[in-house]
Amino acid sequence: MRVDFGLPPRAEENRTLIEQRLKEAQEAVGVRETLTIEWRGQPLNVEVIDMPVDSTYYNPGTHRIRAQRSFDPDRDRILNEAPWSDISQDYLDYLLKHLPADPSKRDPDFDALKESLREFKQNEPGLITREGVLVNANTRRAALKELGVGHIRVGVLPESCTWDDVNAVELALQLRRDHRREYSYINRLLAIEEQLAMGRPVAEIAREFRVRTATCDQDIWILNTLRDLITRSSKGEVRLRLMDFEEHQEKLRELHRRYVKESAASKENADLLKESRLAAIVLGFSKTDVRYIEPEFRSRYLTSRLPDALNPQVSTAPASTVIPGLNRSVKPGSSQVAEARALTDLLLRAKAVETSRDNFSNSASKEARQTIAAAKKAFDEALKPAGNDGRLRKRKQAAPDRINNACEDLEQCVIDVVMARASSSLDEEAFDEAVIKLRETLSRLAVESARSIKVRGDGVSWLLDAVGLEA
Repeated sequence: MRVDFGLPPRAEENRTLIEQRLKEAQEAVGVRETLTIEWRGQPLNVEVIDMPVDSTYYNPGTHRIRAQRSFDPDRDRILNEAPWSDISQDYLDYLLKHLPADPSKRDPDFDALKESLREFKQNEPGLITREGVLVNANTRRAALKELGVGHIRVGVLPESCTWDDVNAVELALQLRRDHRREYSYINRLLAIEEQLAMGRPVAEIAREFRVRTATCDQDIWILNTLRDLITRSSKGEVRLRLMDFEEHQEKLRELHRRYVKESAASKENADLLKESRLAAIVLGFSKTDVRYIEPEFRSRYLTSRLPDALNPQVSTAPASTVIPGLNRSVKPGSSQVAEARALTDLLLRAKAVETSRDNFSNSASKEARQTIAAAKKAFDEALKPAGNDGRLRKRKQAAPDRINNACEDLEQCVIDVVMARASSSLDEEAFDEAVIKLRETLSRLAVESARSIKVRGDGVSWLLDAVGLEA
């Protein structure tokens, strides 16, 4: 959501200083430094000047730490109410220096940036409004302040700049392929959501973010799923935050791909897979482990290993939902999906308590830790046989998959031969040698198939006949 943060306290003072330094830059002898930006859909060269670090302000609307603002709800509230106050600016300074996934810890990337600035100085200019608000280079300002550097090089935006322009220019700069420090995963999702809320078509957003439309749709699905999980994790005033899912990018993307594929065959199986994988993600299992969770994971491997406290039973199926005006009802979800969802909800609420900075009673915190520990133990035990069966299925499918891939190559070969005939460009000797190699390979495949397959279908029988082996 776009917000107008108003003007900072030193806005007039900064305007005067910036105008003075722009005039000095224009009157100086030699080549003037400029910065090219995308401005309202067109390239624009802006003048670069030096500004006192202490005269500039962090951008309270920066996408870089948007998700991390929820780390401290009290300071986040003050940031919304008084973005230019010392408390708010200090909070932004703190978040810029700490890990996106865990703002309680210092970010090694920030320290690397700081050391780079110490050794090589500032290579690229930042960007600033006439009032002294940094559009980008917020992190560089934080590093320069720690280093005690007095000035920061910045390009200056036109006087007509609005907060909408600030957001647009920041995104354009961030999405350049050569940008050195990308937004965190969740903040990128929020930036896409913001563009969607502005009414922009998904195809246009995808083009701007340099991804396929399908990838943009996937990101929107993931963000909506995370918001749903946060709602479900609510326990009183405590709930999970978007940044708690910062390190699960690949697991969430694989979940979406698998969910879409499964939905084409069975919505119920897709929901079972989704709930079980989300539970595993909340528990912190690796991407490799999560891959072994299929729709039958809960009924086949997990339920028998769950303690009674973590094995909710849905005694009656939920009632059908009647569609108003049509006198028709929608079939309710199965009790298996309801039970899987209930377990995920239980783990979400326990995780919210476990990660909360609020002061819970010792008994509540202990109960949350015990719930998480018991669930991890059950999932870990269930994943072992699920993994063994998954690897076995993969081995069973390996040979047929390779034949299918070879068939695709041969289909392409047919097309290539036709095209070569039309242009009289086929190397006939090389083609003949390749076909002989194919015959030899098929002969070896036929021998091993005859040894391995006792009950032969039409395909194997044809293969044996083709190479002259007795069926």
